[in-house]
Amino acid sequence: MRIIAGSAGGITLKTPKTDLRPTMDLVRGAIFSSLGDGIVGARVLDLFAGTGSLAIEALSRGAGSATLVESDKKACAVIAENLSRARVSASVLCVDVFRFLQTSAPAEPADFLFADPPYAKQRGDRDYAAELLLHPGLPLFLSPEGLFVLEVAQHWKLPEAPAWECFRRKRYGSTETLFLRRPPCAEGGEA
Repeated sequence: MRIIAGSAGGITLKTPKTDLRPTMDLVRGAIFSSLGDGIVGARVLDLFAGTGSLAIEALSRGAGSATLVESDKKACAVIAENLSRARVSASVLCVDVFRFLQTSAPAEPADFLFADPPYAKQRGDRDYAAELLLHPGLPLFLSPEGLFVLEVAQHWKLPEAPAWECFRRKRYGSTETLFLRRPPCAEGGEA
C-alpha cells in the first residue's frame, strides 16, 4: 500500500498486524480523483482510520489539516509511523469512534469526512456503517457543504437516513464507496 499522489506520492505505508482492512490503492485513487482540487486546504476527519491512508493521501494532496480517529492501539502506532514516513502531520485520537462522536464537539466541522468501518461479515454482526450513518451527532462534524465518503461491503443496504443524501455509489471488487452529503434544508426547516 502506498500514497498515490502529492508531496508523499510513492511512499509505502505500513499496515498493522491486526484484522484491519486498509482501503485499496485503486479505491483511494478513485476517491481522490473524483475530489480533485477540492481537497486543497480542506479540513479532513478520518473515522475508523486504520492505517491513516485516506487522511495521509488527503494531506499529501494539499489538505490543510486532518484528524484521525482509531480505537486500535496498534493501528494508532502505525498511523503515527505512516505520518512520519509521509512527512505530514495530523491529530491522531486513539479512541472509539462512537465515544468520540458522543463526547467531542468540533471546533470547526470538516470539509471531508472519510469512514471505512469494519464490514459486517455475516448476518447478525454489528453494522458499524449503519450505526455511524444514523448517529445523531455525525452531521455536526461535517460542514453543510461538506462531503462524506463511506466505504462499505458490496451490496450493503443503505438504511433510511434523513440526515444524509447518497448521490453516488461506486463498486470496486468487494468494496462500495458511497458519496453522501447533507440534504439542503427546507425553507425554515432543519436538515
